[in-house]
Amino acid sequence: MNANLDFLGGRSGLVSLLVLAAVILVIFPVSMGVDQLTLTGRFLSFGFVAIGLVICWGYGGILSLGQGIFFGIGGYCMAMFLKLEASTPEATAIQTTPGIPDFMDWNRITELPWFWVPFNSLTFTLVAILLLPAAFAYLIGIAMFKRRVSGVYFAIITQALVVILTILLVAQQGYTGGANGITDLRTLKGWSINTDEALVTLYFITAILLLLVIMLGKWLLHTKFGRILIAMRDREDRVRFSGYDVANFKAFAFCIASIFSAIGGAMFTLQEGFMSPSLIGIIPSIEFVIFAAVGGRLSLIGAVYGALAVGFARIAFAEAYPELWLFLMGTVFIVVVLFLPYGLAGLYEKYAVKVRDLLPRQAAGATPSTKSSEVRS
Repeated sequence: MNANLDFLGGRSGLVSLLVLAAVILVIFPVSMGVDQLTLTGRFLSFGFVAIGLVICWGYGGILSLGQGIFFGIGGYCMAMFLKLEASTPEATAIQTTPGIPDFMDWNRITELPWFWVPFNSLTFTLVAILLLPAAFAYLIGIAMFKRRVSGVYFAIITQALVVILTILLVAQQGYTGGANGITDLRTLKGWSINTDEALVTLYFITAILLLLVIMLGKWLLHTKFGRILIAMRDREDRVRFSGYDVANFKAFAFCIASIFSAIGGAMFTLQEGFMSPSLIGIIPSIEFVIFAAVGGRLSLIGAVYGALAVGFARIAFAEAYPELWLFLMGTVFIVVVLFLPYGLAGLYEKYAVKVRDLLPRQAAGATPSTKSSEVRS
């Protein structure tokens, strides 16, 4: 099995990307209603996280069970801006303290907290969505990787951090909205985000951003950084003895994954109109890993298909077996890990690519043995 399954290295890679673009930009919008399209857009926002996991886990060997942290940072940053826009003095005139979010007023907070104030600016919000998760990921990464914490230990620590963040968000109800999160988000710079037209537009924005992130990820993996990342995954000690700072390279990969996750969180908030701790806890963080595993942990494009496949399967399981769907999801993950270690992308390479390459040769009268000798030469 090849070490690189994203199929973007040549003509076949371009075809795979164009097929994905056609599916999410043409087929889905034409064949789905607004509600289904919005649900699909939600799954595509999860695709950002899965792509980040392909880079840091599939190529870097860094299994993070805490990507919900960064998904939540991006989502909460966007939610804070949207909530402040919806909390004008005119809109909150019936509150005790007009001009602040409603949940703050309910908790008897009479002044907007200092860390909320900068989120009155959309520019600051967009910058924060990119920089805050990167800074947090860098601190975590340097603290762990400098001490050579990796593997299952790193995964457990990241999961613990998710629990800490969730507890913090719920406990600080007056500043974060508590367990309910930040809700009732209505407009983006005066543009209503709850109309059918807006939801369709946000879907297309999400899809286009996702394609751009795939291309950016592919470019990164084809640079020297990508080659070193793979080398660290397979022979970390050899890379370290060659003079490279392994901790910094790992931290950088972790930062890239965190930024991609935060973008997904921001787009999710725009499409769903809320953000809450339930979307960034242990279960969502594990589901993100399942998305990457099912799609193929070495395939950027496969990660998107994995997010879509698992997302729709989860809905089907939950409707058919409401008490068993979590067990069914766990079974799917176990089956994939045991029997399909390269996910859907591995199946594509094993069957579809071979069949595609064989057909032109058969049409030209070539035999399989001829094909094998050509490959060996």
